[in-house]
Amino acid sequence: MAAKVKKGDQVVVIAGKDKGKKGEVLRVLPEDSRVVVQGVNVLTKHTKPSMTSQGGLVKQEGTIHVSNVALVDPKTNGATRVGFKTLEDGRKVRVARRSGEQIDR
Repeated sequence: MAAKVKKGDQVVVIAGKDKGKKGEVLRVLPEDSRVVVQGVNVLTKHTKPSMTSQGGLVKQEGTIHVSNVALVDPKTNGATRVGFKTLEDGRKVRVARRSGEQIDR
């Protein structure tokens, strides 16, 4: 099965406490069906000082379920579902359902 959301994609959060926020996908965890989005679900982690780091409060993004994000349509700049299309040269590309615009280049 091809992935509908990939690293580097622009997504919008459609459910949860960060609903409406847009960001870039930093990491995809396909085995857990979760993604890490920049600026979304920011957690504060308390770290002890060590030889390499000073310690204190560190802010980092937590994971969010992939069903709570939607790809940003390149044409309309809104949320869209993802479809697939096979080109003449045999490549399988992702397509925005709302506008029909090709997502993969």
